[in-house]
Amino acid sequence: MKLRFLGKDSKQGDCPTLYATDRDTYLVQGWRIFANDLLMQLTIPEGETAVEVPTELFEHLEKDGLPSGQFRRLEDPLMVLTSGGTYVVQGREVTDPDALAQMEIQDYETVVEVSKAAITVLLEEPRGADLQRRAQPAL
Repeated sequence: MKLRFLGKDSKQGDCPTLYATDRDTYLVQGWRIFANDLLMQLTIPEGETAVEVPTELFEHLEKDGLPSGQFRRLEDPLMVLTSGGTYVVQGREVTDPDALAQMEIQDYETVVEVSKAAITVLLEEPRGADLQRRAQPAL
């Protein structure tokens, strides 16, 4: 898998980071999710995982010809978190050793692969009320 660096949102360190691939997908490097209240809200199939990233990370989509800015839809593979202003991105966990060797991944990070088509749909105007997938705040 060939990667093309699109950008990162971290002031220090190497995460979170967004890459385009030669397979019409994006690799999203982000923080592993350890919060039990959040994990209980997710249905993650085997072979997939989820990462948390700042919303600003996806402004780098412009470098791949997509409109930058906020997502207009909140549906798979993405949902908005609490007032912290972060996204949870769910996708296939990246295990390709060649791809992983091209990144600097900390112990508290992981990488998911999401199709370009799925991300593109999220940038379109919603046709209905698809903002129901907001994470519920912890009590």
